[in-house]
Amino acid sequence: MHLLSASCVCALLITVLVRQVSGLETVIGLHGETLEIPCNNGAIKAEDILITKWKYDKGEGLPGDLLVKQKNQNVSISATDEYKGRVSMAANSSLLLSEAKLTDQRTFTCMVVAGADITEYPVNVVIYKAPSNLEISDKAEEIEIGKRTKLGKCVAQDANPAAEITWLKNNKPLVADGKGIFIKASVLVDPVTGLTTTTSELEYSAEKEDMDAQFTCSTQHAVGAELVSSPVIFTITYSTENIVLQVIAQDPLVEGANMTLKCVADGNPAPTSFNFHIQGEVVKVEDTDSYTITKVSRDTTGEYKCSLIDNPTMEASKDITVKYLDINLNPSGNIVKSAGETLDITLQIDASGESKVSWTKDNLKLDKEPKFTKVTYADSGRYECEVTMGLLSRKASFELVVEDVSEELRPVAGAPVIRQLSKQRGEDGKHEVLICEAEGSPKPSVSWSINGTSLDESPFVNGKITHKIAVVPTANLTVSCTVSNDFGVDTKNISVSSLFEDVRVDKQDQLEDSDQTKLVVGVVVGLLVATLVIGLAYWVYMKKSKQGSWKTGEKENGSSEEEKKLEEKVEENSQKAEV
Repeated sequence: MHLLSASCVCALLITVLVRQVSGLETVIGLHGETLEIPCNNGAIKAEDILITKWKYDKGEGLPGDLLVKQKNQNVSISATDEYKGRVSMAANSSLLLSEAKLTDQRTFTCMVVAGADITEYPVNVVIYKAPSNLEISDKAEEIEIGKRTKLGKCVAQDANPAAEITWLKNNKPLVADGKGIFIKASVLVDPVTGLTTTTSELEYSAEKEDMDAQFTCSTQHAVGAELVSSPVIFTITYSTENIVLQVIAQDPLVEGANMTLKCVADGNPAPTSFNFHIQGEVVKVEDTDSYTITKVSRDTTGEYKCSLIDNPTMEASKDITVKYLDINLNPSGNIVKSAGETLDITLQIDASGESKVSWTKDNLKLDKEPKFTKVTYADSGRYECEVTMGLLSRKASFELVVEDVSEELRPVAGAPVIRQLSKQRGEDGKHEVLICEAEGSPKPSVSWSINGTSLDESPFVNGKITHKIAVVPTANLTVSCTVSNDFGVDTKNISVSSLFEDVRVDKQDQLEDSDQTKLVVGVVVGLLVATLVIGLAYWVYMKKSKQGSWKTGEKENGSSEEEKKLEEKVEENSQKAEV
């Protein structure tokens, strides 16, 4: 009994000596996580502390014990209610509270005994929780322009404190104005968890500019990052106010092309059936907005319309012109005229618009339309006219051949023929000149199978032309000359030796000529010597014969026959010597 009384007295004494720190510190914890509640924040040194005790306010002024720790002893946990198993003490005497709940929003007090002083440190605990998710529900299927419509509601669940929701259109906040924007918010508290659910409803009067607009809702809580819902695009409907007729075709639109008429209405949903007014006839199309006309002609030109089937007064029109360009050149083709004759040129143009005419002669532009009062040889050539109208273009041409008045000299139109293909050494001896002579009408063009320097081309007179080129062949080769006109082609070849080979052949020819000369001279000298020898033998023989006959008394007749034979042989040898 004495001990109990002493304890009571001591308790009363301690109660009298307790000093409470002024001011109430507030600590914010996150729902479901461990919360650390500080004690004295280092105001008292740890080695001076004898006893540390944690308690909490149970309400109605009643305290609840949690734990106590005496110096050099382990922590003694005394919690028996909702804090059993959830509290512990940190090394710095802070209270560790696990799995924080909204019911933990109360005052916790740390009592510290140091020497003869007893000090209390009360801490107010607040528990925050960000919304678990944010989404738009009860979405409208479509919105009619100008009509107030509930777009949907945005819900932020399980938060503390209650979340504030903001509506956005294309990431720009919407503010209720009582005209086209109406926002209504409500908050519900879960009786078990104490967490709140905020619901915000948006009513909106849409405009045409809201087509494809993205609507979202967001909330920025006291803790955690900003939450934004998934965007929603609403279907906005409105009646057709404008209609346009489009023409889909090549540019320019010419005869023979296809043309598609397309009726475009701005209503949503867009109309799918239309009336097309085609040159006085009404053609109804369904499930499409187009109508195609194939192979248009100049008669297709005119006004075309399209209109709504359910509202014929709403229509669109367009004037369509099919462009055309026809020309007729008279005369055309190949024209043969005698020098001095007259040639009349007529060009007829049938076009859907203004056109321009240009002329060329042998691909060279002329300043004006050619006129032939009296044709001359210089007028010969190919004449072409080009008529243009915008991007359209038409061409026509004729070939004029001016011939000599004399019938026997008049060339006849036909394929060209090469009359002669020859070559000759150049004056400097360093190149070969190839000459191609041809006939034909109209004037043939000349080409060679080898590159060379064009030396000369004769005037085209009476169907004849001569073309020369200079070449420096480095090897033996075959060169072709080709002439052609509208009636045909002719080709001839000629062999050309390299200049090096020609020089060597010339030297060999000179050597051969010298050898032949020496041989002829030798033969002639030999024959002359033989003739002299025979003559001398004959003279000796005759002398001896006469002497013998005088001595023997032979008749002269036999000697005469022998003399004749010798004379014939001498004459024969003389003829050979002359040869």
